[in-house]
Amino acid sequence: MSRQGLTAGLAEAVRTSQPEHSIDAMREAKKGLLDFTAASFAGREDKGIQKLLRLIEDEGGTPLVPIIGQGKKAAPLQSAMLNGFIAHALDFDDVHSDVRGHPSAVILPALMASAARGHDERLLGAYIVGVEVMARLGESIGSRHYEKGWHNTGTLGAIAAACAAGYAEELTQEELEKAIGFAATQSAGMRAQFGTEMKPLHAGLAAQAGVLAVKLAQSEFGGSRTALDGEAGFFGLYGDLEKAQNTLLNRWGAPWRIVKPGLWFKIYPFCSAAHHAADAIRKLVSEQAISAANTERVELIFPPGGDAALTERSPKTGEEGRFSVEYVIALALHGHELTAEHFNSQLIPSGIQTTIEHIQRVHDNAIQPAPHAVPKGRFTIIRAYLSDGRICEARVDCPKGAPGNELSEEDIKEKLTLTVPYEKARDIITAVEQADIKEFLAHIE
Repeated sequence: MSRQGLTAGLAEAVRTSQPEHSIDAMREAKKGLLDFTAASFAGREDKGIQKLLRLIEDEGGTPLVPIIGQGKKAAPLQSAMLNGFIAHALDFDDVHSDVRGHPSAVILPALMASAARGHDERLLGAYIVGVEVMARLGESIGSRHYEKGWHNTGTLGAIAAACAAGYAEELTQEELEKAIGFAATQSAGMRAQFGTEMKPLHAGLAAQAGVLAVKLAQSEFGGSRTALDGEAGFFGLYGDLEKAQNTLLNRWGAPWRIVKPGLWFKIYPFCSAAHHAADAIRKLVSEQAISAANTERVELIFPPGGDAALTERSPKTGEEGRFSVEYVIALALHGHELTAEHFNSQLIPSGIQTTIEHIQRVHDNAIQPAPHAVPKGRFTIIRAYLSDGRICEARVDCPKGAPGNELSEEDIKEKLTLTVPYEKARDIITAVEQADIKEFLAHIE
Protein backbone atom coordinates (compact mmCIF):
# COMPACT_ATOMS: atom_id res chain seq x y z
CA MET A 1 0.00 0.00 0.00
CA SER A 2 1.14 3.55 -0.67
CA ARG A 3 2.19 5.32 2.54
CA GLN A 4 0.07 8.27 1.51
CA GLY A 5 -3.16 6.34 2.03
CA LEU A 6 -5.69 4.65 -0.23
CA THR A 7 -7.46 7.77 -1.51
CA ALA A 8 -4.32 9.69 -2.38
CA GLY A 9 -2.66 6.57 -3.76
CA LEU A 10 -5.61 5.79 -6.01
CA ALA A 11 -5.80 9.39 -7.23
CA GLU A 12 -2.09 9.37 -8.06
CA ALA A 13 -2.33 6.02 -9.85
CA VAL A 14 -5.23 7.27 -11.95
CA ARG A 15 -3.70 10.65 -12.71
CA THR A 16 -0.31 9.25 -13.79
CA SER A 17 -1.67 6.33 -15.82
CA GLN A 18 -0.65 5.92 -19.45
CA PRO A 19 -3.09 3.29 -20.78
CA GLU A 20 -2.89 4.61 -24.34
CA HIS A 21 0.60 3.06 -24.55
CA SER A 22 -0.88 -0.45 -24.31
CA ILE A 23 -1.93 -1.79 -27.71
CA ASP A 24 -3.80 -4.67 -26.07
CA ALA A 25 -5.70 -2.41 -23.70
CA MET A 26 -6.71 0.00 -26.45
CA ARG A 27 -7.92 -2.91 -28.59
CA GLU A 28 -10.06 -4.25 -25.75
CA ALA A 29 -11.39 -0.75 -25.03
CA LYS A 30 -12.64 -0.45 -28.61
CA LYS A 31 -14.32 -3.85 -28.32
CA GLY A 32 -15.90 -2.76 -25.07
CA LEU A 33 -17.22 0.46 -26.58
CA LEU A 34 -18.79 -1.46 -29.48
CA ASP A 35 -20.39 -4.02 -27.16
CA PHE A 36 -21.71 -1.27 -24.88
CA THR A 37 -23.29 0.37 -27.93
CA ALA A 38 -24.83 -2.89 -29.08
CA ALA A 39 -26.33 -3.59 -25.65
CA SER A 40 -27.64 -0.03 -25.45
CA PHE A 41 -29.36 -0.13 -28.82
CA ALA A 42 -30.84 -3.53 -27.96
CA GLY A 43 -32.44 -1.95 -24.87
CA ARG A 44 -33.50 1.34 -26.44
CA GLU A 45 -37.23 0.49 -26.41
CA ASP A 46 -37.40 -0.50 -22.75
CA LYS A 47 -40.46 1.08 -21.12
CA GLY A 48 -38.41 2.51 -18.28
CA ILE A 49 -36.56 4.80 -20.69
CA GLN A 50 -39.70 6.74 -21.53
CA LYS A 51 -40.46 7.18 -17.83
CA LEU A 52 -37.00 8.63 -17.25
CA LEU A 53 -37.22 10.82 -20.34
CA ARG A 54 -40.42 12.35 -19.03
CA LEU A 55 -38.71 13.10 -15.73
CA ILE A 56 -35.78 14.94 -17.30
CA GLU A 57 -38.00 16.78 -19.76
CA ASP A 58 -39.96 18.13 -16.80
CA GLU A 59 -36.68 19.35 -15.29
CA GLY A 60 -35.31 20.94 -18.46
CA GLY A 61 -31.61 21.69 -18.86
CA THR A 62 -29.15 22.28 -21.68
CA PRO A 63 -29.21 19.34 -24.14
CA LEU A 64 -25.57 18.52 -24.88
CA VAL A 65 -25.09 14.75 -24.72
CA PRO A 66 -26.75 12.19 -27.05
CA ILE A 67 -29.16 9.73 -25.46
CA ILE A 68 -28.48 6.42 -27.15
CA GLY A 69 -31.11 5.41 -29.67
CA GLN A 70 -33.59 8.12 -28.65
CA GLY A 71 -32.93 10.91 -31.18
CA LYS A 72 -32.51 13.32 -28.27
CA LYS A 73 -29.87 15.02 -26.17
CA ALA A 74 -29.81 15.85 -22.46
CA ALA A 75 -27.75 17.77 -19.95
CA PRO A 76 -24.60 15.93 -18.74
CA LEU A 77 -25.93 14.71 -15.40
CA GLN A 78 -29.23 13.62 -16.94
CA SER A 79 -27.50 11.91 -19.85
CA ALA A 80 -25.25 9.87 -17.58
CA MET A 81 -28.28 8.56 -15.69
CA LEU A 82 -30.24 7.78 -18.86
CA ASN A 83 -27.41 6.23 -20.85
CA GLY A 84 -26.41 4.11 -17.88
CA PHE A 85 -29.97 2.84 -17.55
CA ILE A 86 -30.25 2.14 -21.29
CA ALA A 87 -26.97 0.22 -21.40
CA HIS A 88 -28.03 -2.02 -18.50
CA ALA A 89 -31.76 -2.20 -19.27
CA LEU A 90 -31.68 -5.73 -20.69
CA ASP A 91 -28.69 -7.00 -18.65
CA PHE A 92 -27.07 -7.53 -22.07
CA ASP A 93 -24.02 -5.39 -21.25
CA ASP A 94 -20.59 -6.66 -20.22
CA VAL A 95 -19.49 -7.85 -16.80
CA HIS A 96 -16.10 -8.24 -15.16
CA SER A 97 -15.39 -11.09 -12.75
CA ASP A 98 -13.25 -8.92 -10.46
CA VAL A 99 -16.06 -6.36 -10.23
CA ARG A 100 -18.86 -8.89 -9.83
CA GLY A 101 -20.83 -6.31 -11.74
CA HIS A 102 -21.09 -4.21 -14.88
CA PRO A 103 -18.31 -1.68 -15.53
CA SER A 104 -19.05 -0.28 -18.99
CA ALA A 105 -22.69 0.65 -18.29
CA VAL A 106 -21.41 3.00 -15.57
CA ILE A 107 -18.07 4.23 -16.90
CA LEU A 108 -18.92 4.97 -20.53
CA PRO A 109 -22.05 7.09 -19.89
CA ALA A 110 -19.96 9.27 -17.57
CA LEU A 111 -17.24 9.56 -20.21
CA MET A 112 -19.79 10.40 -22.91
CA ALA A 113 -20.90 13.33 -20.76
CA SER A 114 -17.27 14.48 -20.55
CA ALA A 115 -16.65 13.92 -24.27
CA ALA A 116 -19.69 15.95 -25.33
CA ARG A 117 -18.26 18.87 -23.34
CA GLY A 118 -14.97 18.71 -25.24
CA HIS A 119 -13.03 16.08 -23.27
CA ASP A 120 -13.08 13.42 -25.97
CA GLU A 121 -9.43 12.81 -26.83
CA ARG A 122 -8.72 10.62 -23.78
CA LEU A 123 -12.02 8.69 -23.71
CA LEU A 124 -10.59 5.26 -24.55
CA GLY A 125 -7.71 5.68 -22.12
CA ALA A 126 -10.11 6.92 -19.45
CA TYR A 127 -12.31 3.88 -20.05
CA ILE A 128 -9.32 1.58 -19.47
CA VAL A 129 -8.53 3.44 -16.25
CA GLY A 130 -12.17 3.24 -15.13
CA VAL A 131 -12.29 -0.53 -15.62
CA GLU A 132 -9.00 -0.82 -13.72
CA VAL A 133 -10.41 1.13 -10.80
CA MET A 134 -13.71 -0.75 -10.68
CA ALA A 135 -12.02 -4.17 -10.93
CA ARG A 136 -9.58 -3.29 -8.14
CA LEU A 137 -12.40 -1.95 -5.98
CA GLY A 138 -14.27 -5.22 -6.53
CA GLU A 139 -11.25 -7.30 -5.60
CA SER A 140 -10.45 -5.13 -2.58
CA ILE A 141 -13.97 -4.80 -1.15
CA GLY A 142 -14.16 -8.53 -0.40
CA SER A 143 -16.90 -11.06 -1.16
CA ARG A 144 -19.02 -10.18 1.89
CA HIS A 145 -19.97 -6.84 0.31
CA TYR A 146 -22.00 -8.54 -2.43
CA GLU A 147 -23.19 -11.36 -0.21
CA LYS A 148 -24.64 -8.87 2.31
CA GLY A 149 -26.88 -7.51 -0.44
CA TRP A 150 -24.96 -4.63 -2.04
CA HIS A 151 -25.07 -4.29 -5.82
CA ASN A 152 -21.43 -3.76 -6.86
CA THR A 153 -22.39 -2.02 -10.09
CA GLY A 154 -23.84 0.83 -8.05
CA THR A 155 -21.57 0.88 -5.03
CA LEU A 156 -18.25 0.54 -6.87
CA GLY A 157 -19.35 2.19 -10.10
CA ALA A 158 -19.64 5.72 -8.77
CA ILE A 159 -15.96 5.83 -7.77
CA ALA A 160 -14.85 4.18 -11.01
CA ALA A 161 -16.88 6.66 -13.08
CA ALA A 162 -15.41 9.60 -11.14
CA CYS A 163 -11.87 8.31 -11.66
CA ALA A 164 -12.47 7.73 -15.38
CA ALA A 165 -14.00 11.17 -15.90
CA GLY A 166 -11.30 12.68 -13.73
CA TYR A 167 -8.63 11.16 -15.97
CA ALA A 168 -10.46 12.33 -19.11
CA GLU A 169 -10.71 15.88 -17.77
CA GLU A 170 -7.17 15.87 -16.30
CA LEU A 171 -8.06 16.71 -12.71
CA THR A 172 -5.29 17.69 -10.33
CA GLN A 173 -4.26 15.42 -7.45
CA GLU A 174 -6.32 17.41 -4.96
CA GLU A 175 -9.36 17.54 -7.26
CA LEU A 176 -9.21 13.81 -7.91
CA GLU A 177 -8.90 12.94 -4.22
CA LYS A 178 -11.99 15.02 -3.51
CA ALA A 179 -13.87 13.57 -6.51
CA ILE A 180 -13.20 10.06 -5.21
CA GLY A 181 -14.69 11.13 -1.89
CA PHE A 182 -17.71 12.78 -3.48
CA ALA A 183 -18.38 9.58 -5.45
CA ALA A 184 -17.77 7.30 -2.46
CA THR A 185 -20.31 9.13 -0.30
CA GLN A 186 -22.93 8.64 -3.04
CA SER A 187 -22.22 4.90 -3.42
CA ALA A 188 -25.40 2.84 -3.18
CA GLY A 189 -27.35 -0.03 -4.71
CA MET A 190 -29.22 -3.01 -3.24
CA ARG A 191 -29.54 -6.47 -4.76
CA ALA A 192 -33.09 -6.42 -3.38
CA GLN A 193 -33.90 -4.38 -6.51
CA PHE A 194 -32.89 -7.17 -8.94
CA GLY A 195 -35.69 -8.02 -11.35
CA THR A 196 -37.10 -4.47 -11.33
CA GLU A 197 -36.50 -1.28 -13.31
CA MET A 198 -34.48 0.05 -10.38
CA LYS A 199 -31.70 -2.47 -10.97
CA PRO A 200 -30.48 -0.97 -14.28
CA LEU A 201 -31.01 2.49 -12.83
CA HIS A 202 -28.24 1.66 -10.35
CA ALA A 203 -25.83 1.90 -13.29
CA GLY A 204 -27.29 5.23 -14.35
CA LEU A 205 -27.20 6.68 -10.86
CA ALA A 206 -23.58 5.57 -10.39
CA ALA A 207 -22.61 7.19 -13.71
CA GLN A 208 -24.43 10.36 -12.69
CA ALA A 209 -22.70 10.33 -9.30
CA GLY A 210 -19.33 10.09 -11.01
CA VAL A 211 -20.07 13.07 -13.25
CA LEU A 212 -21.36 15.10 -10.31
CA ALA A 213 -18.28 14.20 -8.26
CA VAL A 214 -15.97 15.60 -10.93
CA LYS A 215 -18.06 18.76 -11.31
CA LEU A 216 -18.02 19.34 -7.54
CA ALA A 217 -14.26 18.88 -7.40
CA GLN A 218 -13.74 21.33 -10.25
CA SER A 219 -15.95 23.88 -8.51
CA GLU A 220 -13.73 23.76 -5.38
CA PHE A 221 -16.60 22.37 -3.31
CA GLY A 222 -15.49 21.20 0.12
CA GLY A 223 -15.10 17.53 0.91
CA SER A 224 -12.84 14.87 2.42
CA ARG A 225 -9.61 13.93 0.65
CA THR A 226 -9.33 10.63 2.56
CA ALA A 227 -12.75 9.07 2.02
CA LEU A 228 -11.41 5.58 1.29
CA ASP A 229 -9.21 5.46 4.37
CA GLY A 230 -9.73 4.33 7.95
CA GLU A 231 -12.47 2.41 9.70
CA ALA A 232 -15.02 5.13 8.90
CA GLY A 233 -13.97 5.29 5.25
CA PHE A 234 -15.39 3.48 2.23
CA PHE A 235 -13.66 0.13 2.75
CA GLY A 236 -14.15 0.18 6.51
CA LEU A 237 -17.88 0.78 6.07
CA TYR A 238 -18.62 -1.36 3.03
CA GLY A 239 -16.07 -4.15 3.05
CA ASP A 240 -12.58 -5.23 4.01
CA LEU A 241 -10.17 -2.40 4.86
CA GLU A 242 -7.21 -4.69 5.51
CA LYS A 243 -7.66 -6.44 2.17
CA ALA A 244 -7.95 -3.10 0.39
CA GLN A 245 -4.70 -1.89 1.94
CA ASN A 246 -2.94 -4.93 0.51
CA THR A 247 -4.54 -5.13 -2.94
CA LEU A 248 -6.01 -1.86 -4.20
CA LEU A 249 -2.83 -0.36 -5.66
CA ASN A 250 -0.66 -3.46 -6.06
CA ARG A 251 0.84 -3.80 -9.57
CA TRP A 252 -1.33 -1.09 -11.09
CA GLY A 253 -2.00 -1.73 -14.79
CA ALA A 254 0.32 -4.72 -14.95
CA PRO A 255 -1.55 -5.98 -16.87
CA TRP A 256 -4.56 -3.74 -17.32
CA ARG A 257 -7.70 -5.45 -15.99
CA ILE A 258 -9.53 -4.73 -19.25
CA VAL A 259 -7.02 -7.16 -20.82
CA LYS A 260 -6.64 -9.77 -18.07
CA PRO A 261 -8.94 -11.21 -16.93
CA GLY A 262 -10.83 -8.98 -19.37
CA LEU A 263 -14.44 -8.06 -19.96
CA TRP A 264 -17.14 -10.69 -20.41
CA PHE A 265 -19.26 -9.83 -23.45
CA LYS A 266 -22.69 -11.43 -23.29
CA ILE A 267 -24.57 -13.48 -25.86
CA TYR A 268 -27.72 -13.64 -23.70
CA PRO A 269 -29.82 -10.74 -22.33
CA PHE A 270 -29.90 -11.85 -18.70
CA CYS A 271 -27.71 -12.15 -15.62
CA SER A 272 -24.31 -13.66 -16.37
CA ALA A 273 -24.68 -16.06 -13.42
CA ALA A 274 -27.23 -17.95 -15.55
CA HIS A 275 -25.04 -18.13 -18.67
CA HIS A 276 -23.34 -21.37 -17.60
CA ALA A 277 -26.76 -23.00 -17.31
CA ALA A 278 -27.91 -21.49 -20.61
CA ASP A 279 -24.97 -23.02 -22.48
CA ALA A 280 -25.51 -26.36 -20.73
CA ILE A 281 -29.25 -26.62 -21.43
CA ARG A 282 -28.79 -25.62 -25.07
CA LYS A 283 -26.24 -28.41 -25.38
CA LEU A 284 -28.66 -30.95 -23.88
CA VAL A 285 -31.58 -29.80 -26.03
CA SER A 286 -29.44 -30.02 -29.16
CA GLU A 287 -27.51 -33.22 -28.48
CA GLN A 288 -29.90 -35.24 -26.28
CA ALA A 289 -33.23 -33.95 -27.63
CA ILE A 290 -34.59 -33.23 -24.17
CA SER A 291 -37.69 -31.04 -23.90
CA ALA A 292 -40.43 -30.03 -21.48
CA ALA A 293 -42.49 -32.94 -22.82
CA ASN A 294 -39.98 -35.69 -21.98
CA THR A 295 -38.29 -34.22 -18.89
CA GLU A 296 -39.72 -35.05 -15.47
CA ARG A 297 -37.42 -32.91 -13.36
CA VAL A 298 -34.15 -31.00 -13.49
CA GLU A 299 -31.41 -30.46 -10.93
CA LEU A 300 -29.18 -27.39 -11.20
CA ILE A 301 -25.94 -27.95 -9.29
CA PHE A 302 -23.84 -24.98 -8.14
CA PRO A 303 -20.94 -24.45 -5.77
CA PRO A 304 -22.11 -22.78 -2.55
CA GLY A 305 -22.91 -19.14 -3.33
CA GLY A 306 -22.54 -19.66 -7.07
CA ASP A 307 -26.15 -18.67 -7.67
CA ALA A 308 -26.25 -15.67 -5.31
CA ALA A 309 -27.11 -13.23 -8.11
CA LEU A 310 -30.00 -15.39 -9.29
CA THR A 311 -32.50 -14.03 -6.83
CA GLU A 312 -35.74 -15.16 -8.53
CA ARG A 313 -36.76 -18.80 -8.18
CA SER A 314 -40.42 -18.33 -9.15
CA PRO A 315 -40.50 -15.31 -11.47
CA LYS A 316 -43.82 -13.92 -12.63
CA THR A 317 -42.53 -11.78 -15.52
CA GLY A 318 -39.75 -11.99 -18.06
CA GLU A 319 -38.11 -9.01 -16.38
CA GLU A 320 -37.86 -10.99 -13.14
CA GLY A 321 -36.73 -13.90 -15.29
CA ARG A 322 -33.45 -12.11 -16.07
CA PHE A 323 -32.40 -13.22 -12.60
CA SER A 324 -33.97 -16.69 -12.64
CA VAL A 325 -31.97 -19.67 -13.85
CA GLU A 326 -35.15 -21.75 -13.58
CA TYR A 327 -36.86 -19.52 -16.15
CA VAL A 328 -33.89 -19.75 -18.52
CA ILE A 329 -33.96 -23.56 -18.34
CA ALA A 330 -37.74 -23.70 -18.78
CA LEU A 331 -37.62 -21.44 -21.84
CA ALA A 332 -35.06 -23.68 -23.50
CA LEU A 333 -37.01 -26.84 -22.64
CA HIS A 334 -40.06 -25.32 -24.35
CA GLY A 335 -38.04 -24.72 -27.50
CA HIS A 336 -37.63 -20.96 -27.18
CA GLU A 337 -34.52 -19.05 -28.16
CA LEU A 338 -32.95 -17.14 -25.27
CA THR A 339 -33.52 -13.73 -26.83
CA ALA A 340 -34.65 -10.35 -25.53
CA GLU A 341 -38.36 -10.68 -26.29
CA HIS A 342 -38.68 -13.31 -23.52
CA PHE A 343 -37.16 -11.07 -20.85
CA ASN A 344 -39.53 -8.11 -20.80
CA SER A 345 -42.36 -7.11 -18.44
CA GLN A 346 -44.87 -9.59 -19.90
CA LEU A 347 -46.27 -12.32 -17.67
CA ILE A 348 -44.67 -15.75 -17.99
CA PRO A 349 -47.05 -18.29 -19.61
CA SER A 350 -48.57 -20.93 -17.35
CA GLY A 351 -46.91 -23.83 -19.21
CA ILE A 352 -43.47 -22.44 -18.51
CA GLN A 353 -44.45 -21.70 -14.92
CA THR A 354 -45.38 -25.37 -14.52
CA THR A 355 -41.98 -26.46 -15.86
CA ILE A 356 -40.22 -24.09 -13.45
CA GLU A 357 -41.86 -25.93 -10.55
CA HIS A 358 -39.94 -29.09 -11.54
CA ILE A 359 -36.51 -27.43 -11.48
CA GLN A 360 -34.49 -27.63 -8.26
CA ARG A 361 -31.23 -25.99 -7.20
CA VAL A 362 -28.57 -28.04 -5.43
CA HIS A 363 -25.35 -26.76 -3.82
CA ASP A 364 -22.40 -29.14 -3.68
CA ASN A 365 -19.08 -28.15 -2.12
CA ALA A 366 -17.50 -31.52 -2.90
CA ILE A 367 -17.28 -30.86 -6.65
CA GLN A 368 -13.96 -29.34 -7.67
CA PRO A 369 -14.12 -26.15 -9.76
CA ALA A 370 -12.12 -26.21 -12.98
CA PRO A 371 -8.86 -24.23 -13.12
CA HIS A 372 -10.19 -22.25 -16.11
CA ALA A 373 -13.57 -21.48 -14.51
CA VAL A 374 -15.03 -17.99 -14.99
CA PRO A 375 -15.74 -16.52 -12.53
CA LYS A 376 -13.11 -18.35 -10.48
CA GLY A 377 -14.58 -21.25 -8.52
CA ARG A 378 -17.88 -21.29 -10.40
CA PHE A 379 -19.61 -23.98 -12.43
CA THR A 380 -23.12 -25.12 -13.26
CA ILE A 381 -24.17 -28.71 -13.84
CA ILE A 382 -27.58 -29.54 -15.29
CA ARG A 383 -28.91 -33.01 -14.56
CA ALA A 384 -32.15 -33.85 -16.37
CA TYR A 385 -34.26 -36.85 -15.41
CA LEU A 386 -36.27 -38.02 -18.43
CA SER A 387 -39.55 -39.93 -18.57
CA ASP A 388 -37.86 -42.87 -20.36
CA GLY A 389 -35.51 -43.39 -17.41
CA ARG A 390 -32.48 -41.68 -18.90
CA ILE A 391 -30.44 -39.16 -16.92
CA CYS A 392 -28.73 -36.53 -19.07
CA GLU A 393 -26.06 -34.23 -17.71
CA ALA A 394 -24.01 -31.26 -18.92
CA ARG A 395 -21.46 -29.13 -17.11
CA VAL A 396 -20.17 -25.65 -18.02
CA ASP A 397 -17.31 -23.91 -16.22
CA CYS A 398 -16.56 -21.11 -18.70
CA PRO A 399 -19.58 -19.98 -20.74
CA LYS A 400 -19.43 -18.48 -24.20
CA GLY A 401 -18.43 -14.82 -24.06
CA ALA A 402 -16.44 -15.10 -20.82
CA PRO A 403 -12.66 -14.60 -20.83
CA GLY A 404 -11.13 -17.85 -22.02
CA ASN A 405 -14.16 -18.50 -24.23
CA GLU A 406 -14.47 -14.94 -25.44
CA LEU A 407 -16.32 -13.34 -28.31
CA SER A 408 -14.14 -12.19 -31.18
CA GLU A 409 -14.11 -8.63 -32.47
CA GLU A 410 -16.19 -9.85 -35.42
CA ASP A 411 -18.72 -11.44 -33.03
CA ILE A 412 -19.16 -8.09 -31.28
CA LYS A 413 -19.54 -6.26 -34.57
CA GLU A 414 -22.23 -8.77 -35.55
CA LYS A 415 -23.98 -8.16 -32.20
CA LEU A 416 -24.10 -4.47 -33.10
CA THR A 417 -25.43 -5.08 -36.62
CA LEU A 418 -28.27 -7.13 -35.10
CA THR A 419 -29.42 -4.16 -33.01
CA VAL A 420 -29.07 -1.22 -35.44
CA PRO A 421 -29.44 -0.80 -39.22
CA TYR A 422 -26.38 -2.00 -41.12
CA GLU A 423 -25.23 1.40 -42.43
CA LYS A 424 -25.52 2.99 -39.00
CA ALA A 425 -23.61 0.08 -37.49
CA ARG A 426 -20.83 0.51 -40.06
CA ASP A 427 -20.57 4.22 -39.25
CA ILE A 428 -20.29 3.47 -35.53
CA ILE A 429 -17.72 0.73 -36.12
CA THR A 430 -15.59 3.00 -38.32
CA ALA A 431 -15.69 5.79 -35.75
CA VAL A 432 -14.62 3.44 -32.95
CA GLU A 433 -11.87 1.84 -35.02
CA GLN A 434 -10.48 5.29 -35.79
CA ALA A 435 -10.95 6.42 -32.17
CA ASP A 436 -12.99 9.34 -33.48
CA ILE A 437 -15.21 9.98 -30.45
CA LYS A 438 -16.90 13.08 -31.90
CA GLU A 439 -18.02 10.98 -34.87
CA PHE A 440 -19.09 8.16 -32.54
CA LEU A 441 -21.31 10.53 -30.56
CA ALA A 442 -22.81 11.86 -33.78
CA HIS A 443 -24.03 8.40 -34.80
CA ILE A 444 -25.47 6.96 -31.58
CA GLU A 445 -28.30 9.41 -31.01
